[in-house]
Amino acid sequence: MAFPHPDPTLIEAEVFTTLPEALRRPGTPSDWATKNRRGAAVDSFIEGPSFDLDGHLWFVDIPFGRILRASPQGDVEQIAEYDGQPNGLKIDTKGRIFIADFKNGILQLDPATGSISTVLGDADSEGFKGCNDLHIGPDGAIYFTDQGQTGLHDPSGRVYRWTPDDGRLECLIDRVPSPNGLVLDTSGHTLYVAVTRANAVWRLPLSPSQRVVKAGLFLQFSGGRAGPDGLALTQDNGVVVCQTGMGLVWVHDALGVPIAVVKSPRGLGTTNCAFGGLENRTLYITESDSGTILRAELPVAGHPMASGWGQH
Repeated sequence: MAFPHPDPTLIEAEVFTTLPEALRRPGTPSDWATKNRRGAAVDSFIEGPSFDLDGHLWFVDIPFGRILRASPQGDVEQIAEYDGQPNGLKIDTKGRIFIADFKNGILQLDPATGSISTVLGDADSEGFKGCNDLHIGPDGAIYFTDQGQTGLHDPSGRVYRWTPDDGRLECLIDRVPSPNGLVLDTSGHTLYVAVTRANAVWRLPLSPSQRVVKAGLFLQFSGGRAGPDGLALTQDNGVVVCQTGMGLVWVHDALGVPIAVVKSPRGLGTTNCAFGGLENRTLYITESDSGTILRAELPVAGHPMASGWGQH
């Protein structure tokens, strides 16, 4: 029997920009590389792309605690450097820049001064395992993953919802083997979470009381050296999945059928992505192995970011 859907369109990504040599740290030791790369030298490891309203692409460098920004022309500058391991970054409707930091929790960056402050350092005095990524809902609530070093051997990762304006913090689920990227669907009723070490994406329906109910497996991947990492959402409620360790980004429709797959021309570290471009059909992808930001034109537009970017 033939597969009931057409094969996904293969799209070759191109280089948008690369981290300039002046901003790389070759030969510089980092605690992140010691713990996660067995001490192998890394000059950067970029992640967390997010657009502001001016079309600047913000992103992070995990091992060296840096926040960077690329202009629409691809010129990269460093905005901040601090003692931390920033992994995810998102901008809300007020222009506030929030960072999920593995060492420090949820942080906020002042884009005018480059100063960084901790806004959520623990869960009622209990330390986080290591925050990974975040997503901002239409009501301003921040959904974030607490990944740490969890995996199939220790499925104790957590997903939280935090409301910055009143400080309310809720643990939505606490038995996840390596929760990573996450995105809320357009209705606000379903949260999708990349579960890296299970090589999967989970579907977490939210009840009217905002509890997770009937959590289930949405997408199952195979192969590679890691698994699903960053997620994005299309305007049609499809989930875009960065499969790091395979050098691929998968674009699905609302039912989870793959309609396109983007291939990296550089390394295999396709860690995260964000929609941009004039019609919000250009996907920008952090390729962390080479310190490159890729881009690819997709057959579907992205859902607008919380910052307001992508609204027409």
